[in-house]
Amino acid sequence: MNKGKLFQSTVVAALAGFIFGFDMVVISGADKAIQFEWHTTPLFHGFFIMSMALWGTVIGSVFAGAPTEKYGRKKVLIWLGIMFIASAIGSALAQDPYTFSFFRLIGGIAIGVSSVAAPTYISEISNKNNRGKLVGMYQFNIVFGILIAYLSNYLLKGVGGANDWRLMLAVLLIPALIYTIMTAGIPESPRWLLVTKNDEGEAKKTLATIGVENIEETMQEIKVAAAEEKKNGMAKLFSIKHNKIIYLAFFIAFFNQASGINFILYYAPRILEKAHFASKDSLQSSISIGLINLIFTFVGLWLIDRIGRKTLLIIGSFGYIFSLSMVAFSFYTGASQLFLLTFLLLFIASHAIGQGAVIWVFISEVFPNNIRSKGQALGSATHWVFAALITLVAPLFINDKNDGIFNENPWPIFAFFAVMMVLQLVWVLAKVPETKGVSLEDLQKKLVQ
Repeated sequence: MNKGKLFQSTVVAALAGFIFGFDMVVISGADKAIQFEWHTTPLFHGFFIMSMALWGTVIGSVFAGAPTEKYGRKKVLIWLGIMFIASAIGSALAQDPYTFSFFRLIGGIAIGVSSVAAPTYISEISNKNNRGKLVGMYQFNIVFGILIAYLSNYLLKGVGGANDWRLMLAVLLIPALIYTIMTAGIPESPRWLLVTKNDEGEAKKTLATIGVENIEETMQEIKVAAAEEKKNGMAKLFSIKHNKIIYLAFFIAFFNQASGINFILYYAPRILEKAHFASKDSLQSSISIGLINLIFTFVGLWLIDRIGRKTLLIIGSFGYIFSLSMVAFSFYTGASQLFLLTFLLLFIASHAIGQGAVIWVFISEVFPNNIRSKGQALGSATHWVFAALITLVAPLFINDKNDGIFNENPWPIFAFFAVMMVLQLVWVLAKVPETKGVSLEDLQKKLVQ
């Protein structure tokens, strides 16, 4: 029995989440410097500079299902590392906004694929009792990457003068190299080996490697579920049988971004400057956002297999509604910096303990084995489409120049996010099932009509 190998494989796969989080937020420190250097308009800046990586994640997540199914989870994870390395080098050395955008796009594609392949891989090497915690490690690594990105940006501010932003982006090369090397040592998913490759010998060997005790029983459960899928023609994602799980994956991803989480993470320094924080102070305060995110992600992962996914979503929804309403009120009334920062941090805590802890776990477990990577791709693509759209239009609300919409006071966008979270709460209470403590095969029976 080798539980250590299970944990090691989970940590390595989840490192893709660290790069995801770091890459997503490191641009916040480079944001204004790049716009100043290349004299871009708010709309151009929003599309080519700030949201290009997110459009890459849309492409990556849409097309991730096929290679993940055909070539296996492990090979795809290795290739992602190579793409991360190329993106880090290329974006740090770019001499114009178009080259920069191209390499950000490459990194975004890799992140999009990772948001499908890594949670799928982890869910397939875990069991019903530890699945939430292990898949949740992907989310933990995302927020850890976010914290390190904010910290790195703060420490590098002023080090390279006009090239500060290049140093900030170049740091990504370090975790990308470590991840690529370590991924070569993880085993392939036993469910993929058994269901897709029909390789019982390798599947049995992998199950033993990751510490499964009742190997024959586990293999039989996987075979029965796969046979049921084949008999019912369940390899096609879009069918009436899958309507329920498609709606669940779509709406959890949609509401995740309708909270405004990416808007706040991407533009944290600018948002804080709108509240009259000095430039260096805004970067320093951004670190507190990353730290609260990390702390409450720990809490969410500790609770997810104890009180369940649905309960965390409900708790998070109430936190969202209150905190976003108070942030909007703070901007509207011109409240103090401390007042605003307090409720921004409450928003981050609400996200970390709710949607942040749940989304990748929930999407990775509601789809049947035979279409799990396709379903993960659907949920991930939905997430990234709305993340990109929000990041694209954000500069129109918080731009420093006079060609934005709400340049001086961005309260309306926070009020909009608060209303969307009221809708999320209604949806969770009415439609979301609890998946805690249920095997992937039993979930298939429960959710596929």
